[in-house]
Amino acid sequence: MFAGQQDYVVGVDTHRDRHALAVIAAATGALVLETEIDADRCGYELALALAGEHARESRLWAIEGSGSYGAGLARFLAARGEQVVEVERPQRQERRQGKSDRIDALRAARAVLRETRPALPRAAGAREALRALIVIAPESLRGELRRLTRARLLAHCARLRAERQLDPQLRGTMLALRACARRVQAATIEERELKREILRLVEELAPQLLAEPGVGPISAAQLIVSWSHQGRFAGESAFARHAGAAPIPASSGQTLCRRLDRGGDRALNRALHTIIVSRRKHHPATIAYVQRRTSEGKSIREAIRCLKRYLARHLFRLLEAGPITA
Repeated sequence: MFAGQQDYVVGVDTHRDRHALAVIAAATGALVLETEIDADRCGYELALALAGEHARESRLWAIEGSGSYGAGLARFLAARGEQVVEVERPQRQERRQGKSDRIDALRAARAVLRETRPALPRAAGAREALRALIVIAPESLRGELRRLTRARLLAHCARLRAERQLDPQLRGTMLALRACARRVQAATIEERELKREILRLVEELAPQLLAEPGVGPISAAQLIVSWSHQGRFAGESAFARHAGAAPIPASSGQTLCRRLDRGGDRALNRALHTIIVSRRKHHPATIAYVQRRTSEGKSIREAIRCLKRYLARHLFRLLEAGPITA
C-alpha cells in the first residue's frame, strides 16, 4: 500500500475556474484541511503555501483531471519538485456518500492510499502540442485567454501568430487554437446563412408556428418535416404517438402512473422538449402549470410529460389548419 511512503496526501478536484483541496494524514486518512483555490498562478502558489503549512513532512499531490483542468497545477507543482500523481474520477457507484467538489477532493486523496503505484501525470513538452486545448495551455497563454468573452476569444485566437522560435508546446497550442477558431467562425457564418433560409421557408409554409411561444425556426422546421402533410396522421393522438409524447401506462399494484414514451420520432420529440424548456423560462401559463402540478405532488418529469402531450395536440391542429400547400 502507498500509505507508508508519505506523511500527507493532498487531493485536488479540478474545475475550469476553481480547484478544491483536501489534505489528509496518510497513516490514518484523517482530514487535516479543506479549502478552495483559483485555477491560476496565484491560486497555485496559495495551494503550495497551504501545503507547506499543513503538510510539512513528505507529501504527495493526487490530482483528478491532471491532463485537463488540472494540467496547469500539475505542471506548476512538478516544476517545484513536488510529487504529483493522477487520480481517475470515481465511478457513479462510488458516490453514494454524496457529491461535491470538497467530497471529491477528499475522495481523490484517500484513493491514493489504496494504490501500490499511482499513475503519473502526462509529461509536458513537444508531445503536448498533439492535444492542445485552452485548459491545458501554458499558463502564460491560458491566463491571457480565460477572461475573454466567447466572441473576443474566437477573434483573438483566430489572429494568433505561432512563431517557429516559440516553445513547441506553446506553438502547438497556438496553431490548434487558431485553426479551431477559424473553423468555428466559418461554421458560424454558414449556420447563420442556413438559419435565415430555414426561417424563410417556415414563414412561407407555416407562419402560424412562429407565433407560438418558444417555437423558433429550427423547432418549427422539424415539426413541419415530421408532420409532412395534411392527412398523414389519423388524428392528433396518432401524431402524439409518433412524437413519443403519448402517455404509456406504468402502474403497479396500487400505484397508478404513466411514463414518457421512449420510442417514436426522437427528433420531433426533441423539438417539443426544446419548446417546453423555453416556455418554462418565459411563458407565464407554462410556469404556473408546472408550479401547480408540483404543488399537487407531481414531479417535474410528470409535468413535462403532460406538457408534451398538450403541445403535440395543439401544434398538430395548427399544422392541419395551416396554409401549407407545397
